[in-house]
Amino acid sequence: MSELLRVENVHALADDKQILNGLNLEIKKGETHVIMGPNGAGKSTLDSVIMGNPQYKVTEGKVFFEGEDITALKADARARKGIFLSFQTPEEVPGVTLEDFLRVCRRNMTGQPLKVFAFRKELKALMDDLDMDPSYASRYLNVGFSGGEKKKSEILQMLVLQPKLAMLDETDSGLDVDAVRVVSKGIKKFKNEDNSLLIITHNARILENLDIDKVHILYNGRIIKTAGPELIEEVNTNGFANIIGKED
Repeated sequence: MSELLRVENVHALADDKQILNGLNLEIKKGETHVIMGPNGAGKSTLDSVIMGNPQYKVTEGKVFFEGEDITALKADARARKGIFLSFQTPEEVPGVTLEDFLRVCRRNMTGQPLKVFAFRKELKALMDDLDMDPSYASRYLNVGFSGGEKKKSEILQMLVLQPKLAMLDETDSGLDVDAVRVVSKGIKKFKNEDNSLLIITHNARILENLDIDKVHILYNGRIIKTAGPELIEEVNTNGFANIIGKED
């Protein structure tokens, strides 16, 4: 498998505070990676740096995507290259319907015009898969959505846009068992040998139907341990203390 993403010795600041401290990560095409770690370890910062969030400043190191140095690229340029980030707390966007948002995003991604009726048919089918009321397509993006519907909306966006790399930042947080099952189904529907996943989670339920390639423990702004899916069970059984203790 060829390399899709490489984060090379990245140091990053947020509000002049050092968050990432020489972080290294490589994801190959077709792989699913999981990031775990205690609160404040830098997990969401990693996603934001890969996505190009201007609130985070890379002071050292580089980010490569499909072999290209994208460290200086803006977030919209990275999105057009095929990087997607599902937010932990999705923003509300009054005045823009979910359907219009997705249609514009798809057109910008592909550079091709869309046939409205065909797109609506596709959108409805995907919403049915996610147990979303089709009327949500005509509502303003995330406005008045429940927490669960906001998270389903994020998965819907991923399915519509079909990015090369999808990063899911605690998409399962705050969801009940049934909603986690639906979201997990959507993630499984997305995943294939031509794309990759980077999942941040505290809850292994969302991973149950996925084939996990690597699990990383992030602590103090860098990855301190990488292993296979068995590492999830180790964390669930013993927590992070033992792993972090060996690092300290």
